[in-house]
Amino acid sequence: MQPDPLINTVLSEKSWLTSQPTATDLWQTALSLGYPAALWRLPNRADKHLIVSLDTVLPRVSVDLEELPAGFAISPFDNLDFGPDSPARTLFLRADIHATFGEQGGKIVETANDPAVNRFWQAVAEQPTAERPASLLLTDLPDPNAQADYIHRVAQAVEAMQRGEFRKVVLSRTKRVEFSEAPDAVALFDTLCDTYPTAFISAVSLPERGQIWMSATPERLVSQNADGLFRTLSLAGTQSATDANGVAKRPAEAMWSQKEIEEQALVSRYIIECFKKIRLREYLEEGPKTIVAGNLMHLGTQFTVDTQAVHYPQLGTVMLRLLHPTSAVCGMPRDRAFNFIRRHETHDREFYAGFLGPVNIGSTEEQPATDLFVHIRCMKLEGRVATLIAGAGLTEDSVPEREWQETEMKCQTLLAVLSKP
Repeated sequence: MQPDPLINTVLSEKSWLTSQPTATDLWQTALSLGYPAALWRLPNRADKHLIVSLDTVLPRVSVDLEELPAGFAISPFDNLDFGPDSPARTLFLRADIHATFGEQGGKIVETANDPAVNRFWQAVAEQPTAERPASLLLTDLPDPNAQADYIHRVAQAVEAMQRGEFRKVVLSRTKRVEFSEAPDAVALFDTLCDTYPTAFISAVSLPERGQIWMSATPERLVSQNADGLFRTLSLAGTQSATDANGVAKRPAEAMWSQKEIEEQALVSRYIIECFKKIRLREYLEEGPKTIVAGNLMHLGTQFTVDTQAVHYPQLGTVMLRLLHPTSAVCGMPRDRAFNFIRRHETHDREFYAGFLGPVNIGSTEEQPATDLFVHIRCMKLEGRVATLIAGAGLTEDSVPEREWQETEMKCQTLLAVLSKP
């Protein structure tokens, strides 16, 4: 990891009392100035991070995890080839201002040597005290043809797989709801953190697009820490985490169908094939086992590699380019499934099923690390309207009506939070 010449060593660190600027203050200031911002919390962690980029138009980058400065990456799904010779499509928010919030208060690290930093803090000081809004009314914006259209497309996919055109494909759909007024993204973020402690929670503001993307994803794509420990996760299969009476099920009680077991095995097999392509044999495979992700359960297998032991420091970048988009959000073979999705989905996935997360981000207590996740269980906020996107993994044994129900369950991951008072 090489330091960016445009980013200086930490200029200052400031601790504040609880009465001093909050995440909401910084977020709202970034919005008012038109600066992109990202807010996130890693799985099973209490500390939250917020960065603000001083680029009003974000750079598109070719992802090289070893060379990028500290920041936050968000990539669209349609980013099949993103090597150095391909068009750059991944948006990158540099950590020009980086704040951390924990149980003991917060710390801010200003990393950009730019007059705009001072203007930002002046705007924070002038920002009115943020007040959490009262409960918002949520109205469904139904599409009367949505269910029939989705079931029809699933049936088309099943027929194509039975003809041997491909083995698996993931088809997604949208669901739109409207708030009585524009929601407080930081308040929604905090509720997601409380509701889904094992998920990666994020809110990314993209002023140039007029969008805020929020997610509670359980699927780790690529992680690599300062000690060189690389991790990735194969995730597939979905069922409710509660029984018919609403009582939480224990992971050991989960029953998986042959279709779900085979679907998850395909994802794991693809990761192993990627390892074989780069002649990597030394890896730890744990699973498959049932993973609880909020109101849902999945089958997952974790793969771990000690990149220092195998002398492969660039493994994170190499595997990211091989894995995205994974068979868990695209299909197998990848190119055929990708083309089927392009022909049959009626919406633009945008950043759904892409990847996102902090790159080379550390804190005063921790060394820099990269943690990228598959962007699922997500929604796009545009003013008062939220568009949720959910998909289902299909094989030749899929039952179209059941796949529709699976997407409904996945939408509930966020709807359950949006509906909270």
